[in-house]
Amino acid sequence: MDSIRKIFTAMLAIVLLTPVAAQQAEQFGKYEVHYSTLNTNMLQPEIASAYGIQRSGTRAILNITVLDSETGNPVQARVEAEAANLTGQRRDIQLREIRDQGAIYYLGQFRFRNEESLNFNVSIQPEGRQGNPFSLTFRQKFYPG
Repeated sequence: MDSIRKIFTAMLAIVLLTPVAAQQAEQFGKYEVHYSTLNTNMLQPEIASAYGIQRSGTRAILNITVLDSETGNPVQARVEAEAANLTGQRRDIQLREIRDQGAIYYLGQFRFRNEESLNFNVSIQPEGRQGNPFSLTFRQKFYPG
């Protein structure tokens, strides 16, 4: 199981660092939020199984990571997400926290249709921060894999 965690951590690091995976980042004061989406068919079967991710050509994962940009350390946060297609059909994305070797990721699965564009709305409240949550919005088009 330890080797699977290492593989999953490496895969997530690649997702976070590879523009092809639609990774982006946004700065909110001292917090840097990285976000990406990935078709679940791109995951190795053993990795998907170990983390309870269903592989499918019409499923994707949303990955959110919050960092303290002053220290580079991951930050625990309350993260909520929803997506809507261009006709306004909404879907909540249930995110779960994954901690692995000092990293904190928030992952959620969702379905999509061929060439569907989804508008994501993500609310992020870093632990210990007062005030309104940060609001992150972005659009991504999905293709079956």
